[in-house]
Amino acid sequence: MIGEGATIGPYCIIGPNVVIGANCKLIAHVYVTAQTMIGANCTIYPFVSLGGAPQSLGYSGELTRLEIGADCTIRESATMNAGTVAGGGVTRVGARGYFMNCSHVGHDCQVGDNAIFATSATLGGHCEIGDFVFIGGLSAVHQFTRIGSQVMVGGVCGVRGDIIPFGLVNGQYAALEGLNVIGMKRRQFTKARLATVRAFYQKLFHGRGIFAERLNAVQPLADEDPAIAEILAFIAQGKHRPLCLPADDGGKP
Repeated sequence: MIGEGATIGPYCIIGPNVVIGANCKLIAHVYVTAQTMIGANCTIYPFVSLGGAPQSLGYSGELTRLEIGADCTIRESATMNAGTVAGGGVTRVGARGYFMNCSHVGHDCQVGDNAIFATSATLGGHCEIGDFVFIGGLSAVHQFTRIGSQVMVGGVCGVRGDIIPFGLVNGQYAALEGLNVIGMKRRQFTKARLATVRAFYQKLFHGRGIFAERLNAVQPLADEDPAIAEILAFIAQGKHRPLCLPADDGGKP
């Protein structure tokens, strides 16, 4: 199904179970397969592959899904794979994302709105990525990793642990360096809110005692700001991967 106003450039291949939203623009040499649904007003550049078979040894050819939200830009040679039956059968990418050349969204990933993936940013399977996340160029995220909302991942990072919402990480093996203050300001955080969340961050990640003791001590601070409550809820919901911590905390919770 091709939406009204959509344009399909030369040498594009569109599979039989694909839905392309209104006013989408597939420039040329775009391959779309599986049960892929593309929201309205997306622009897709040459040599992009959407809905390709999941890169999973357990995949046996089942027809699974890829869902992409409206107003996304997907640049040259980016790839997004369909889901696996074992992982729920669907890979989801939110609206207004910008995916630079050679970026990759693996099978069964769940990517929020307004994400930016720089050149060759890569997600392993089953990752969960929040809204307004920026992943730097040549960075790779381990399968089953969660990245909270408004996180910034630096370039050339190997992300092996869950990153708290509003976190800023960097380094060859990503370590937490602080809060994404620039991003928070862009989301209209006031100076007072920033000060409150920063004080919480210092108590949790740089206070006295071991991390588990500090985490228990800061639980009452959830009432001070919604961002603090979001961070604590994110930590409580972790299950597959360890938490990404500052390098001076040994990298382990």
